[in-house]
Parts: sequence; structure tokens; C-alpha cells
Amino acid sequence: MDVGGIEPAVETARSSDDDIEPTAAGDDVILGAGDVAPAPPPRPGWRRWVMDTRPLRHRPFRRLWSSTTVTAIGSQLTAVAVPKQIYDITGSSAWVGYASFAGLLPLVVFALWGGVVADRMDRRTLMLVTNVGIAVTSVLFWAQSFAGLDSVAVLMVLLAAQQGFFGMNSPARSASVARLVPADELPAAGALQSTVAQTGMILGPLLAGALIPVLGLPALYLIDAVALCATLWAVWRLPALPPLTEGGAGGARRGGWRDVADGFRYIAANRILLMSFLADIIAMVFGMPRALFPQLASHTYAPWGEGFALGLLFAAIPLGAVAGGLLSGTFSRARRHGLMVIAAVVAWGVAITGFGLSLNLWWAVAFLALAGVADMVSMVFRGTILQAAATDDMRGRMQGVFTVVVAGGPRVADLLHGTAGSLLGARAAVAAGGLLVAVSTLGLALAVPAFRRYTP
Repeated sequence: MDVGGIEPAVETARSSDDDIEPTAAGDDVILGAGDVAPAPPPRPGWRRWVMDTRPLRHRPFRRLWSSTTVTAIGSQLTAVAVPKQIYDITGSSAWVGYASFAGLLPLVVFALWGGVVADRMDRRTLMLVTNVGIAVTSVLFWAQSFAGLDSVAVLMVLLAAQQGFFGMNSPARSASVARLVPADELPAAGALQSTVAQTGMILGPLLAGALIPVLGLPALYLIDAVALCATLWAVWRLPALPPLTEGGAGGARRGGWRDVADGFRYIAANRILLMSFLADIIAMVFGMPRALFPQLASHTYAPWGEGFALGLLFAAIPLGAVAGGLLSGTFSRARRHGLMVIAAVVAWGVAITGFGLSLNLWWAVAFLALAGVADMVSMVFRGTILQAAATDDMRGRMQGVFTVVVAGGPRVADLLHGTAGSLLGARAAVAAGGLLVAVSTLGLALAVPAFRRYTP
């Protein structure tokens, strides 16, 4: 099998005796106590359709996943509170946009650098340090709001700091998964994590909207800070996750920006990883039409009520993604990971095209929900490829680049779709973008046969 020169690697975590220590050992999972538990047989009947929860049998992963579960909603409370507070102070949506950009730059810079650091030091230690930083900024958010400081500058500085800490944290957290579960359970682990994140994106804003009139903005920041304390405890209980090799792929430890460049060269030299990133960029840049949701809600779907239509449009994709996660047993055991990414991105493009052509709101929501299902499938297998197709000493940098693509792609899409919508009209811009996604992805698949044949 041609995998583009990539040598898949399966490593294990150093763990205490009460933790399951996953190792690739034929069909067995080796336990920390020295016992051997045979791999479970295929699940019968309806159970093969629902979410595969096997990764939760491993205590270290369960702790990491539980920390994500706790903060999925809490982080969304802050994500709603910050723009709400800025708008209350300024009365200007432009300032809300400026604040978003203030958070993007440190996220990009520190995600790239954090990926290098995650490859050079104990990832558990890095997660602890950065989680403390995120918690401290959440407490400071609460303090300024409780004190009625009403300073946009302070909010933007705190947002930039928090996004910087998140950028450092995310590569270490994501790169640790392959050390905590066996290789064959990586798709299921990705589905579990992505489902929690998407659920938080739905429930968090809804909870924020319900709590603001009752408790006020300061309470949202405080709830997030308390949730982060639970995260710190869960991460503290993880096993040590030091580098498996002294110098990593770059030889002597540097931890500087030359290592960031090494990460990009590593991606460019490996067709499988490069294709994975390109597929994500194509899907997000050409096929994420959220900038046009307000225009569509106020014009195309106005008969259903502008506010009602806007809420449905924004909720449809994450709702579809959660549904896909809950039914991830249908795809998480697939072996042709490259083919699954191609199929998912093409399906995303087709669904977005259908959304653009829809004059009926309910058809539009249905197509967006289908796009959400496709997005979940794509996330699961792109994440698995990054974990399995990269060596451990490069996983942090791969996850850093992944964070940048996930954070930056939709923002580029907002600019592109906003401009195209003004020139072509909203529906035409959406449909054209979805069609471009499908055609471009099929073209890449034909150009790089190794990707559609890739199995871990």
C-alpha cells in the first residue's frame, strides 16, 4: 500500500498500574496491571450503528475526554459573553469584529508555536500550564465584568491572552490521544471528542441566552472558570506524556520557529497529510456560507420570520454533526480513511449546493444538517489521519497547523462568501461554493490515488 512515504506509528502512554495502557499488540489490548484483555467482537444488531464508546474503557483517555466534556459548554458561555459585553459597551458590531480579529492572531501564532512545544516537552505538563492560564483569564473576565469596568481595551487584551493559551493547549491535547488509545480506536475517540464539542456549540449559546437575563454576564465568566478547575483536576490525573525520542524528528531540541518551518516541510513532503489539510481548506474556504446566513434569513427565508430562520440556519450544521456523532458506529470502524475523507468532503459540497438552491427554509435546514453529518465524518477521519500517519515527535506540530486551519478557514470563508454574495447574490454564491468544493475534492482524489487508498 502506498501511503506517501509516511510511516504510521503507534505509541503508548506511561501509566500507573490502575490505568489501561494501550498498545498495538495483535488483537489484544494490554492492561497496566499486566493482564491481557481480548479485543471485543463486532457489536451485534443495532449497537453497531450507535457511537463506539470503546475508547472510554481506557482510564487516561476517559480523563482527557471528561475534561473536554466539562468545558465544552463553559467555554461557549465565555464565547457568547465577550461579544455581548463589547456590544453593550460600544453599541457597534464593528468593535465585535475587531475583538474577534484580536483573538485570531495570538491563536494562530501560539497554536503553531504550541505544536512545537508539544513535541519537545511532556504534553501533560503543557496542558496543565496552559489550562491554568485559561482559568486565570476567565477569572479576570469575571472580575472586570463584576466590577463594571466597561473597558473594550481590557476585554480585547484578555481575549487575546486567553486565545493564546488555548492555541498552546490545543495541539498538546489533540496530539495526546494517540498515546492513550489503541490505533484501531482512534476514529471512535475522534467521534467522541467532536460530538462533545459540537454539543457544547449548541447548548452553550442556548444556556447563555437563558442565564444572561437571570444572573447577568459576570455569572457566565464565573461558571466557565469553575468548569476549568474540574479540567485541571482531570489533566492532573493523566499519566506523564514525555517525548518518545530525545530530540524528535528535528534532532537536538530547539523549540523555535525553525521547528515550525520543519512542520510545514513535513506536511509538504507527505502526500497523505498534505491531502488531509487541503481537503479541509477546500471544504471550509469554499463551502462555509455562514457569512450569508443573515442575508438569506432577511430575504430568502423572511416569510418564516427573520430571527427564527437565522437561528435555525446557525443551529443546523452543529445539530447534524451531533447526530452524526451519535450514529458514528456506522462509520468509525471503516478502514479506508482517505476514501472516507474524500466522500465526506464531496458530500459536504453537494449538501451546501442543495442548501444554496433551496427556497424552502425546511429544505435548507435539512441540507445544512446533512452537511453537518458529512462534517463530522470528515473531522473524525482527518483527525485520525493526523494521529496515525504522523510520527509522535511531529504530532504536536501537525495539530498546531490543524488548529490554525480550523480557526482561520471559516474566517477566510466569511470574507470570500460575503464578497461573492454581494456580486452574485447569496443563493448563487452558496451553490457555486458547494459545487466548487465537490469538483475540487474529486480532482484532488484523482490526482493523488495514494490518498483514496490510504489505510492506517
